Amino acid sequence: MVLGRSEHGNFPVEPVTLKILVAGGFGVGKTTLVGAISEIRPLRTEEQLTEAGRPVDDTSGVEAKSTTTVAMDFGRITLREDLVLYLFGTPGQERFWFMWDELSEGALGAVVLADTRRLEDSFAAVDYFERRSIPFLVAVNCFDGAARYPSDSVRRALDLDPGVPVMLCDARDRESAKDVLIDLIEHAMRYTADHRQPVGS
Repeated sequence: MVLGRSEHGNFPVEPVTLKILVAGGFGVGKTTLVGAISEIRPLRTEEQLTEAGRPVDDTSGVEAKSTTTVAMDFGRITLREDLVLYLFGTPGQERFWFMWDELSEGALGAVVLADTRRLEDSFAAVDYFERRSIPFLVAVNCFDGAARYPSDSVRRALDLDPGVPVMLCDARDRESAKDVLIDLIEHAMRYTADHRQPVGS
């Protein structure tokens, strides 16, 4: 419990906790983003890439990557005294996608990280959240040396609905990652309000 000041005086404030997923392709920066913003030491389930995995782990464009998430990343950030986010980074490789259903249970929404050098790797995550009606936004991680494209170009390339936000970010930067999460929460709240079933329907 977090103690804080309510509008009626000093009373305990029970924080609202929200579950956010950070998804995307292999090597797109999910672990980096969770680590950059988490106020606790992130839980990571990384393993070394091996020669045995090279036929199924496409490292083109991220040749320097030496580890991979095999279960999830977990972090936490307190945005306000009454609002705490739990962050779950999903594994990027197809052979670990069976975990996504469990991780997405109860999630408010998701950040789909994208890399313009490997934009096609984002399709699986976009399709996943669209099929399950989980609100999400696309955050283009601006890697050093990668081409920069306008948000509308990314939207067209990923065939996104007009209501899905697209933004640029630096997964290494805490403030940039925080902006992504705030935008996601705002989008998820609008999405939920727009899709709420009328009473008695």
